Amino acid sequence: MPVSLDGKLVVALSSRALFDFEEENQVFEEANDEAYMHLQLERIDIPAKPGVAFSMVQKLLAFNTPEVQQVEVAILSRNDPVSGMRVFRSARHYGLGIERGVFTRGAAPWRYLKPLHANLFLSTHLSDVRSALEAGVPAAQVYPRSAHASDAHPTCVRIALDGDAVLFSDEAEHVFQTQGLNAFQQHEVEHVDTPLPDGPLKPFLIALQKLQNANHPTMRVRTALVTARSAPAHERAIRTLMSWNIAVDEAMFLGGLDKGGFLREFEPDFFFDDQTGHIESAALHVPSAHVASGIAGHK
Repeated sequence: MPVSLDGKLVVALSSRALFDFEEENQVFEEANDEAYMHLQLERIDIPAKPGVAFSMVQKLLAFNTPEVQQVEVAILSRNDPVSGMRVFRSARHYGLGIERGVFTRGAAPWRYLKPLHANLFLSTHLSDVRSALEAGVPAAQVYPRSAHASDAHPTCVRIALDGDAVLFSDEAEHVFQTQGLNAFQQHEVEHVDTPLPDGPLKPFLIALQKLQNANHPTMRVRTALVTARSAPAHERAIRTLMSWNIAVDEAMFLGGLDKGGFLREFEPDFFFDDQTGHIESAALHVPSAHVASGIAGHK
């Protein structure tokens, strides 16, 4: 009987998202892929340092037990296969149960997301993220120099997400960007009972809720909606989540306040937003990724 990933939360991510390969990447940028491959081979027995997505991956994999495997993490990387050996060795060093990987030596790897049934793709390459989103796969561009996650919550994976153009479509965001705040607020009041269309990361939130509802003996999921919306536009967002039968643990309606300080207090393992300004602020405090989607995400 063939192996199946159906029903699992599947995260595919690049090696630079999982591990700190910034020094090695500088060699690639300044020389070529041969020099990069040679350096990785020289360091094959030296475990790479944890990267921005390491905490989230480590916690998600902790949901797996010998009896039930609920999470799959796969490497999907522009690295060459030789460098891929160091990636797997580093994962083994940290006890990460990662068994699958695709290494394409510079070619765009995003097309392998569909056969992986990925619920989320994290990469430092914006072009790969955009291609994945266009193919209907939840994806975000990792900021590799983001702050790393706090170690204060070892048994809880904490995920924070923006609303418009991330969990929801950019329908309302389009009104705001083209007509201004007053028109946006009026639009949302008039459509309060109409659920917002799906956004690119809705499938990831659904998979997280399924994991949360599985009642693992020790691990937990905690989610937060962190949005620039404020009253009265907050109500349509809440009602949309209710119509999806999705419950978030926290909701922050910030009305344009800087998100960074609030995220610092929530201490997520990852934060997702469509606007680079919000990501740049958040990245000073927490692991952050840009969802290159919608009218604001393409600016």
